[in-house]
Amino acid sequence: MGKPVSQVAEDVEEGRNIMNFFSGLVEIAGGQTSMNSPDHLNLMIRQPFGVVAGIVPWNFPTMLACHEIGPSCGAGNALILKTSEKSPLSGVLLGQLSVQAGFPPGVVNIISGAGDTGALLSSHMKIRKISFTGSTRAGRAIMQAAAKSNLKDVALELGGKSPLIVFQDANLSKAAEWCIKSITTNSGQICTASSRAFVHKSVAREFESLLAAGMKKIVQGNPLDSSIDMGPQADETQASNVSRYLDIGAKDGEVLVGGKKAAALGENYIQPTVFTKVPVTSAINTEEVFGPVLVLHEFESEAEVVQEANNTEYGLYASVFTRDVNKALRVARALEAGSVAVNTASPYGAYELPFGGFKASGIGRQKGSESLLSWTQQKTVYINHDD
Repeated sequence: MGKPVSQVAEDVEEGRNIMNFFSGLVEIAGGQTSMNSPDHLNLMIRQPFGVVAGIVPWNFPTMLACHEIGPSCGAGNALILKTSEKSPLSGVLLGQLSVQAGFPPGVVNIISGAGDTGALLSSHMKIRKISFTGSTRAGRAIMQAAAKSNLKDVALELGGKSPLIVFQDANLSKAAEWCIKSITTNSGQICTASSRAFVHKSVAREFESLLAAGMKKIVQGNPLDSSIDMGPQADETQASNVSRYLDIGAKDGEVLVGGKKAAALGENYIQPTVFTKVPVTSAINTEEVFGPVLVLHEFESEAEVVQEANNTEYGLYASVFTRDVNKALRVARALEAGSVAVNTASPYGAYELPFGGFKASGIGRQKGSESLLSWTQQKTVYINHDD
């Protein structure tokens, strides 16, 4: 799907780390006891749902599959994992590896297919929980299907329009470097990509220069070439969608760098792009592009930038660059996002801590110890021990 081979090793390594992490957590998914009632011992125990389903997207096919297999099967469920029709082969390999690893038959089941396949899983009466990673639009459809069928438990990790805030006291070179990495890694096809940048007016020109210079250094080409930084979009449909946003950005604002298809490389290549002077109401500022397209804004006060950063229905990831620790903590608490990075940015994350979104960016959490518990149901048992 266009991921440079130089980035694939990180995807596989994190998938392996996630599986190792959940393997160690399986034995501590315990319950509770209560002796507050006379003559009774009351217990809360955890049990698996039974048959569950996971739907993963095409952009991180190995790592995200491990997100589902590790905790769901570790909690005692049998998983049906649907991979994307755009990148199905990683799932096939993981299914083969699960057999080699000794998983009992029927515990890990791999299928692939387009939206109709996901709709069947979402509405199936014998599937008791479904976990989905993908677009907010598709997430809504899954939640509706779950509600109309058997009210199955739903976990959603959805889209984002992540803000990156640069204050006047920040290390501008470092901020620009992370800003570029965030929006160009995997050709911008990351739900946490920092697609809206807010820079303090007093350093805006300097930051623009650093950003433009860094973007122009991004090397695009064949993703099988280990020396390139950015490959194509996943397919013609994705490239066409990003191109539509390029047209909107050129109409509503000004191009700082890029702004076109990299036609010389192939039909599905998009230049790393930065737009300025874009109205906050423009579609390119409010909708998830899922491509290497950044909108750059200026601000004057902390209160102003927090308000603008939160002015979105998404709330998946946010970044703050400042040397003032008090300001960093204050802003991190105020931002409406499931993850907030200080002096770093996406795709940075920590698999041992929860990951998920606020608002329309999702329901529930992946990663972290609590995600294992989310694949279990709580049952309370009351035991009367009075003769």
